Amino acid sequence: MAFIDEIKRRRTFGIISHPDAGKTTLTEKLLLFGGAIHVAGAVKSNKIKKTATSDFMEIERQRGISVATSVMGFDYKGHKINILDTPGHQDFAEDTFRTLTACDSVIIVIDVAKGVEAQTRKLMKVCRMRKTPVIVFINKMDRSGKDAFDLLDEIEEELQLNVNPLSWPINMGPDFKGVYNIYHKNLSLFTPATQTVQETIQFDDISSPELENYIGEDAEILREELDLVSGVYPEFNVQDYLNAEIAPVFFGSALNNFGVQELLDVFIKIAPSPLPCQTVERMIQPTEEKFSGFVFKIHANMDPNHRDRIAFVKIVSGTFKRNTPYLHVRNGKRVKFSSPTAFMAEKKSIIEEAYPGDIIGLHDTGNFKIGDTLTEGEKINFKGIPSFSPELFKYIENADPMKSKQLAKGIDQLMDEGVAQLFTSDFNGRKVIGTVGALQFEVIEYRLLHEYSASCRWEHINLHKACWIKSNDDAELKEFKKAKYQYIAKDKHGRDVFLADSGYMLQMAQANYKNLEFHFTSEF
Repeated sequence: MAFIDEIKRRRTFGIISHPDAGKTTLTEKLLLFGGAIHVAGAVKSNKIKKTATSDFMEIERQRGISVATSVMGFDYKGHKINILDTPGHQDFAEDTFRTLTACDSVIIVIDVAKGVEAQTRKLMKVCRMRKTPVIVFINKMDRSGKDAFDLLDEIEEELQLNVNPLSWPINMGPDFKGVYNIYHKNLSLFTPATQTVQETIQFDDISSPELENYIGEDAEILREELDLVSGVYPEFNVQDYLNAEIAPVFFGSALNNFGVQELLDVFIKIAPSPLPCQTVERMIQPTEEKFSGFVFKIHANMDPNHRDRIAFVKIVSGTFKRNTPYLHVRNGKRVKFSSPTAFMAEKKSIIEEAYPGDIIGLHDTGNFKIGDTLTEGEKINFKGIPSFSPELFKYIENADPMKSKQLAKGIDQLMDEGVAQLFTSDFNGRKVIGTVGALQFEVIEYRLLHEYSASCRWEHINLHKACWIKSNDDAELKEFKKAKYQYIAKDKHGRDVFLADSGYMLQMAQANYKNLEFHFTSEF
């Protein structure tokens, strides 16, 4: 029974948004409520520091952006909450896509002034595909922005999402007075420039004249707007949210710690506990007694003083126990872990056991790849952790002949992390790095220099797209590789990749070689 209770009290969610929407501030405030302040090391005295707890890489602090997913856990009102803070920058969308496979639900942060941005649209597509329940948090209400009704219409239209407001703002910008919580029927008043959590006033009946004592003339406007809300949006149904058919919406200002607790209180009530997970072979239920889990991310050098490499594992079923041998399905070996860790950004603590929904870190000496499965013995393979076809390419060259070993090791480890993809040309043996965005090249160069003391040089290469090729007709595959030998490469796992230099060339190849399959993600 204790095992089932442990599963029920767990909530694992990802936070996604455009970099400027204030996602990292929201993450930080959520940690405050989890009493994680003393561990997080960021918000010691309710004063805001310039960098978020979750941005632990030096390059993130310099740029003020998240370029890596970080994992944080805390306890709140009897629930164990795991947050996956994803990269906000669009060049790192692939890391975010993979992280979403480890989330049971998602909170999308939207800036009240900017509304829905391109990055959020892309990520929402993944949530829709995986039917992930979504909550929307509209941030920065203390600044002037779009009208609440207009914003809800925009979210519905742009994200193809049915929304249902569970809180409602009273004005915005300089006149922002607070939020009425429709779900709990209470009023939270906003005091600018304070970091303390505001007390809430219970208001079951908003027609009461007492409302005027708190918000003055805005009381009548609030009543009219809530009337309109109840007319336009149906009553909130938890099951519709869990089926990813409707998204509850909250309003607040994360920087001022306002509206965050309301979000968290409703979240623990309605968000799903760990969900079943599909493998190639069968569906895995979290309540199964035998342990299973998958690697969704690898991170090298989290601690620069120790050349460590950590594999992030999402536990899907059973109980993970320290020092117990588990089967590494891909290479068929049994491995045991003496120091599995739980995270608070870069602060780590060793754990004895972990339950479904938990994210743990396992020290890795190069045995793991993204998508690997660990079990007690059953041979299963989890689905849905693809690599996407890169869109930008450069040759990588060694800038310091004395450091070629360090460069090779650095490239190897960073590619294992999924930062970018490495292709080795069959034609000239040169190494081509493929990325989704330009900033990834900077991050690779920076990390090679600072973590491996290796310097690299980039050389531009004009390519349109990389796609994995495969065919049941060996003769046609051989003929294609011979005809296009200049454009054939191998990926890190030795699979054939076609590096097309233009969209026209790719279309012609698809038209001329009918028995060839061209794949734009590596999961096929």
